[in-house]
Amino acid sequence: MFKATAFIVGPPDGPGAALSDLARTIGFETVLPFAGTTLAEQQTARTPLVYFLFAAVDEVAQLKATADSIRFFPSRKLRMLPLVYFSESPSPEAIRACVGMGFDDVLTLPFTRERVVERLTRQVNRSLVYYETPTYFGPDRRRGADVIADERRGAASRVRRFEIVRTVRSGVSILRDNARAA
Repeated sequence: MFKATAFIVGPPDGPGAALSDLARTIGFETVLPFAGTTLAEQQTARTPLVYFLFAAVDEVAQLKATADSIRFFPSRKLRMLPLVYFSESPSPEAIRACVGMGFDDVLTLPFTRERVVERLTRQVNRSLVYYETPTYFGPDRRRGADVIADERRGAASRVRRFEIVRTVRSGVSILRDNARAA
C-alpha cells in the first residue's frame, strides 16, 4: 500500500514494537528503527517518501530533541517529511506540545488499520503549507496566528512560508517558497 519508508521513533519493544508491526501490516515498503537524520536522509535516495512514526511516550517533551533534529535538519526535503505521533492517552497539553514541535498529525486510540491508513494518506498528493521561524518549523495547523503574533512582538526576524506536495515518486516537492521580513 505505501511505497514509502516508515522510521519508527521509539523503543524496540512495547509501543515501538507495536508501531513497527502496525507499519508492516498497513504495507510500508520498508520499516526501520530511527537511527538518526543522516541515515534517514540516505534512505530518501531509495524511497523518497519517508514517514517518521513516533511511538507513545509518558511525556511528549521527550520527543522534542528528535523532532527538532528532523525539523531543523539542513536538507529541506527531509525537514518536510511527515512526523506522526501515536498517542495512547492524549491530553490537550500533549497535543498542543506536538503541534508546537511541528508534528503533522497526532493519532489516538484505536489504531485500526483503516483509520491509520486514512490519516497517513492525508500527508501525500495534496498541497500543504509549512512555516519556518527561528523557533518553529512545521505545518500551518493553527500556527499561522502564532507566527503573525511573533512578528508583531518582534520575536521572529524572518518568517518563511512554503507550499509543498509529497508524492511517492518525488518525496517532497516545493511548490512555493515565500520569505517575509518581520
